[in-house]
Amino acid sequence: MVTHVLFESASGYAIFEAKLTEDIGSKSKAVQDSIKDLAKFGKMVSLMSFSPFKNAAQALENANDISEGIVNECLKNLLELNLSKPSKKSPVLLAVSDSALAANIKGETGIACDGSEVAQELIRGIRLHASKLLKGLQNDDLRKAQLGLGHSYSRAKLKFNVNRIDNMIIQAIALLDQLDKDVNLFAMRMREWYGYHFPELVRLVPDNHQYARVAQFIGDKDTLDEEKLPDLAAILEDDSTLAQNILDAARGSMGSSLSEIDLLNINAFAVRVVSISDYRKSLISYLTEKMNLVAPSLTALLGERIGARLISHAGSLTNLSKYPASTVQILGAEKALFRALKTKGNTPKYGLLYHSSFIGRAGPKHKGRISRFLANKCSIASRIDCYSDNPTPKFGEALRAQVEERLNFFETGAPPSKNADAIRKVLQDLAMDDEDDEDVDMDDPALTTLVPSPKKEKKKKRKSEDMDVDDEEEEKVSSKKIKLSKEEKKALKKAKKEQAKSEAATEDVRLALSHFFPDTLTMFEQGESSKKKKEKKEKKEEKEKKVKA
Repeated sequence: MVTHVLFESASGYAIFEAKLTEDIGSKSKAVQDSIKDLAKFGKMVSLMSFSPFKNAAQALENANDISEGIVNECLKNLLELNLSKPSKKSPVLLAVSDSALAANIKGETGIACDGSEVAQELIRGIRLHASKLLKGLQNDDLRKAQLGLGHSYSRAKLKFNVNRIDNMIIQAIALLDQLDKDVNLFAMRMREWYGYHFPELVRLVPDNHQYARVAQFIGDKDTLDEEKLPDLAAILEDDSTLAQNILDAARGSMGSSLSEIDLLNINAFAVRVVSISDYRKSLISYLTEKMNLVAPSLTALLGERIGARLISHAGSLTNLSKYPASTVQILGAEKALFRALKTKGNTPKYGLLYHSSFIGRAGPKHKGRISRFLANKCSIASRIDCYSDNPTPKFGEALRAQVEERLNFFETGAPPSKNADAIRKVLQDLAMDDEDDEDVDMDDPALTTLVPSPKKEKKKKRKSEDMDVDDEEEEKVSSKKIKLSKEEKKALKKAKKEQAKSEAATEDVRLALSHFFPDTLTMFEQGESSKKKKEKKEKKEEKEKKVKA
């Protein structure tokens, strides 16, 4: 049975003593009404101790700890001071609203905690009458404290990098889709409107943006002559032949003549169409730049448009990273999925991923398999972009190469590389890049002005006392550090890379032999072991000869 109640407010911590609690009849109407009535509820609980916060910073710190289920030092001291250790004669059962906080309180202080419905009802009644139960507070003090703490708590939670805001991507892709529809609609209206005057131009200039610019430049077709051909050819991407064809078509056009007011309206509308098309191009470049900043791996894998649509449909990059691959695969095909579940038909194979070039290149039999594989790689790329401190497109390029290998596997049967090997290779490349950056920093003349103090060299212990003098000189020479130039460092790195490649090649050969010819592998390993034994014997004989001499 609950004996005490912990109440966390914006002003401080309060501990109440529960006098009258009803477990069996807690859900009855009479008990519920007694909680709402202050006169009756005041007999059920009484204030035992109240510890107010000293300032707003302490209130914010305690609020963050409570949200994470951490027992703050202030709360721990209050509980140890007011609640004695439980015993058989005086048992203590503390009502706590949060289960995680209750578990931590029991672990650190040993006080038993309760989060049942009875405890929650008591906490609800205290929260309802808190301004009158807490002594020393006025009516508006608790409300002002809650308002201030709410603002500071929300502001502290909204810590983000300005360069990696995915809300801009969501708005940009939505505006781009709307502009695509508007440009197509306006261009169709432009062709129909200007086609009354110059119908032959539709067949000569099929591009919408170019058509609007040409119509704006020509205006009245009767005014077009040879003097305007260079400017017309510049609009048509320096195509003088097409410009001459337009001039010939204008001279023999079957279109009707228009008044000046009609041409002015058509010209104004053409200006608007051209401006919208230009803005659409700038918006595409902005979206590309933003996607490379926020989600470079996803952009390298799918492209900026499909990646932005996935982020927009999920709501944020964080939400997309939390989705499993099966959800990413059908993202955008929710209506078809629920219709298939309702009618017990075939579920969709892909949603927004259908616009990817990989699915278009796959055969009809393999579209479902490649979409599932691509969704798996998209899930990995989104998690790398979301949770890495310095996102890089190299992971996306490696995942894209894996999808290419999978397509090749469907066509030719060549085995694709494993995911762990591809990620490990990217990590090694990133490590090599970091080492190069460190070498450049070490070669910086500004950093070489400080001369380090010479370190004492530790002498190696001799294994035997009968070592020759020549061996001692060789050890001294080898123990000294040789300063290398930039070219020598680069040569050493190249040699290390070549050695690693050769070792990887021998490992691949060994694995292939173990798979197809296990007997030859054992012979190969026995040969290598015998060579090593011979080398060891030769070294021992040379050492013995030197000792005897």
